[in-house]
Amino acid sequence: MSDLYAGGEPLAEVVRNEIVESRHHGSVVVLGADGEVAAWAGDVLGAVFPRSSAKPLQAVGMLRAGLDVEGPDLALVAASHRGQAVHVTAVQALLDRTGLTVDDLRCPPDFPLSEDARDAVVRAGHGRERVFMNCSGKHAGMLRTARANGWPLETYLDPAHPLQEHLTATVAELAGEPIRATGVDGCGAPVLAFSLRGLAGSFLRLVHAPEGTQERAVADAMRRYPVLVSGDDAGDDDTRLMRAVPGLLLKGGAEGVAAAAVPGVGAVALKIDDGGMRARFPVLASAFARLGVNLPGRVPVLGGGREVGVVRSVW
Repeated sequence: MSDLYAGGEPLAEVVRNEIVESRHHGSVVVLGADGEVAAWAGDVLGAVFPRSSAKPLQAVGMLRAGLDVEGPDLALVAASHRGQAVHVTAVQALLDRTGLTVDDLRCPPDFPLSEDARDAVVRAGHGRERVFMNCSGKHAGMLRTARANGWPLETYLDPAHPLQEHLTATVAELAGEPIRATGVDGCGAPVLAFSLRGLAGSFLRLVHAPEGTQERAVADAMRRYPVLVSGDDAGDDDTRLMRAVPGLLLKGGAEGVAAAAVPGVGAVALKIDDGGMRARFPVLASAFARLGVNLPGRVPVLGGGREVGVVRSVW
């Protein structure tokens, strides 16, 4: 197994007025329901940072360490939320019930990802806040887990903290392979490098887990409350697709990463090399088509406010 990600192959192209304007390279792996590789392109064994696509795995680790949340709160712990009012209120409540406050969060202050929510914050005269940051739900879960175990709160993001050591072990177990590097994610938490093959396999484990397990609890919470996992802005793929496709578990990550699984069908993980987010959906749709699943939607290219082309998969 190679150590570092070596880069991918042509996966998608941007077409404007029937001319190919840009191309995206990357890697993608498709697993069947049995967990065996059904199709792939690029380097699916080299180590990548899955970014926020690893949040469901970290949520499982928090539950194993004693985090006492379920349903919508659990979906929020695995979220990359848009900073809408429903998300901010839920994060604050998650902290309040444990005697914590937003000041205990160690994610960086930010504006909401949602344009409407950001505009509302600015109109109200507010600036960047930690609770608006898209990873604040995960951080609230980490704080509650640390509090439940009597672990230090101030250093909960340190890779050597008991919480992070526990989460690293859980992610490695679910991925079925060792963690090959540890970095710092955009939110300040450790980000763990492993392969796209391992990422797809971990999502398949979550959706195939028996009821009553922590793995199944995370998968069910995310699928039942997709708006809390992301948001309800137009074009929000995680929410839109989990609403549209029965059983689908989907979690995107920064820098062109996505992972998804459908029970009894299979799983997909992908990485767009240039970090371009627009190429993720066409490639994801092409991958699931190989499993007999239709993902509704497309990525239009606009000119003067009207559609003049499309971003399409070439794989």
